[in-house]
Amino acid sequence: MRHLSATQVARLVDVDPGARPYYRALADGVRALIMDGQIPVRVRMPAERHLAEILKVSRTTVTSAYDLLRERGYLESRQGSGSWTALPDPATTTDNPWLSTDGDGLVQLHCAAPPAPSSLRTAMLEAVEDLPRYGMGNGYDPMGLPVLRERIAARYTARGLATRPEQIVVTTGSQHAMQLVFGLLVGAGDPVLVESPTYPHVIDVARQRSARIVPVGISHEGWQADLVIGAMRQSGVRLAYLMPDFQNPTGALMDDATRAAVVGAARRTGTLVLVDETWLELALDEVPRTSPMGAFDTDSRVISIGSASKLWWGGLRIGWIRTTAALARSLARHRSAVDIASPVLEQLVVARLFDRLEETRAERRRTLRASRDALVSGLREHLPEWTFTVPRGGGTLWVRLDAGNATPLAEAAAGHGVRLAPGPWFGLEGTLEGYLRLPYTLPPQVLTDAVTRLRTARDHGPLGTAPPADSLIAMV
Repeated sequence: MRHLSATQVARLVDVDPGARPYYRALADGVRALIMDGQIPVRVRMPAERHLAEILKVSRTTVTSAYDLLRERGYLESRQGSGSWTALPDPATTTDNPWLSTDGDGLVQLHCAAPPAPSSLRTAMLEAVEDLPRYGMGNGYDPMGLPVLRERIAARYTARGLATRPEQIVVTTGSQHAMQLVFGLLVGAGDPVLVESPTYPHVIDVARQRSARIVPVGISHEGWQADLVIGAMRQSGVRLAYLMPDFQNPTGALMDDATRAAVVGAARRTGTLVLVDETWLELALDEVPRTSPMGAFDTDSRVISIGSASKLWWGGLRIGWIRTTAALARSLARHRSAVDIASPVLEQLVVARLFDRLEETRAERRRTLRASRDALVSGLREHLPEWTFTVPRGGGTLWVRLDAGNATPLAEAAAGHGVRLAPGPWFGLEGTLEGYLRLPYTLPPQVLTDAVTRLRTARDHGPLGTAPPADSLIAMV
């Protein structure tokens, strides 16, 4: 079908005549239908005048709804051809699902980010004392401060991957690290392998580079090596982005045999492997000891990225890249068009926090385990039809719903005070509607209350009007 009539759209949307403002309710209804696949992408919508006549509203109302859909990226208008349905580019649309506001009063279950640990204040005070000795220079070090690169390199070495400080580039968070690697190594049309589900911002980065995304499905049980290797070989993948350590959102942990097999296949196919270790340090239970994927690398094709955001605090905005010394220098030169260098004070704070790494890991294990157990207990009591595997680390549950779609549930939950991350945010082209990502990075009592709100939202639908989803906050 290449077009929809006004009658068909009116029947599908079924907007409550008393909804206020009506144009927003109409736009939200069309958007939900597009995300659910009930209105296909690249289908021509009826003329504004015709839809207004069928809905018995003013043409201005329909025009306002179409304008809002265009603003959010769900409609594209062509001169002389009308308006066509579309899916937004998450990197540019104002309806970016990873953007909302902390001040909207909702429980932020869309965001998997823990609060700062108790050691942060002391580390900050120490960093302020350290700062004057760095004030004699200009403050710009594209590679990062030597004191922090030494700490990061030492941590890799302690994990069994010998690393020198000149192999480290300090970045302004892990997303900045992705931007640098993709910007230098991935060109338009290059095939890029990602897990499905995956960390949504890597999809954003790949789209910005006009790369061809090659998804490979994984589950709670992890990766099937033959599927990953087959995709690398058959698609001629330029770069593979993998999260082997407590994968976001599934929480899966890749075993050493699979790590070795994937890196070996990358060597044979000429694929670069970008390993995201953001959740690495957050094992909550006893897990099998695993080696860094770089430990299986014999020809310098594994690039690792890490971040201070999960173990310590997202507000520090410090990440890093581990690679060869030569590529590290190239990445540092490449970043000059972006931000030149990361903030000195934040780097000094993270350097001090590395001295308290085990202390912070123990604190995170205690707090996140309590929150995880509260969320699991609440779901099993109030929503036993939903299924999931309890991860042994990381910060999220990947929950399969018993019925219905995640997107309308998220819209209903917002009306009950909970902001959710529905499954399609973690996939491509509207897939994964049967899933939710539920983080356990909030306090147990907050999660317990959120679960009861979710049950009410599932059973009774929306209550009141949800805040608009087009305001701004980073999502992780």
